[in-house]
Amino acid sequence: MCKSISPKIFFILLSFILSCDALSHGGVFLEDDQCVIQIGFFKAHFTIYQPQKSANKEFCEDLPGASNTLFVLDYLHDSLRLMPVDFRIIKNFTGLGRSARWEDIVKLNNINEQTVHYQSATIAQEGAFTVEYEFISNGNYIGIITTQQKGSEKIYRAVFPFKVGVSKSGYLVLFVLIILLVEVYYLYSNGMLLRWRDNLIKRLMF
Repeated sequence: MCKSISPKIFFILLSFILSCDALSHGGVFLEDDQCVIQIGFFKAHFTIYQPQKSANKEFCEDLPGASNTLFVLDYLHDSLRLMPVDFRIIKNFTGLGRSARWEDIVKLNNINEQTVHYQSATIAQEGAFTVEYEFISNGNYIGIITTQQKGSEKIYRAVFPFKVGVSKSGYLVLFVLIILLVEVYYLYSNGMLLRWRDNLIKRLMF
């Protein structure tokens, strides 16, 4: 006999579903309600603005549409203030969507041919690194941030796939899925699904 799922387990599963999209965004994640990007073991607060389209609204990755865009990194490690950081945006031609990683990018024939914007290595001693670029078309892109400590051959990267021109239908599907899960959980916890199952089995047997 199946046992009812506890509310704790149900809401853990629900939280997992809600966070799946964020977990798939490469080197960008939420920490204390702030967007953070991981560059090797270095971290920076990561914010995107589209002033012409969305005024002062902040974005973590996905953008509402093609427009002038400002990427801002506020370093959380003082070491980054002394390190050259470059920023590249390429078209996502990997075919892997949000699961694309650096290993997939290096397989592209020529990364320069896929590049739509490149900002050469800059040392931001004030601790704030900014990049401005105007997207002219919606689509799937990949941001690549690269840095290297002086005197070291070790290269640190952050790779984050993102979309320009976010479809609201995707969020609608997620909302409907959550409503359905809540309804199914309610019916299951009250035993109604089990009674329906038992009645169906009886009808099939007789």
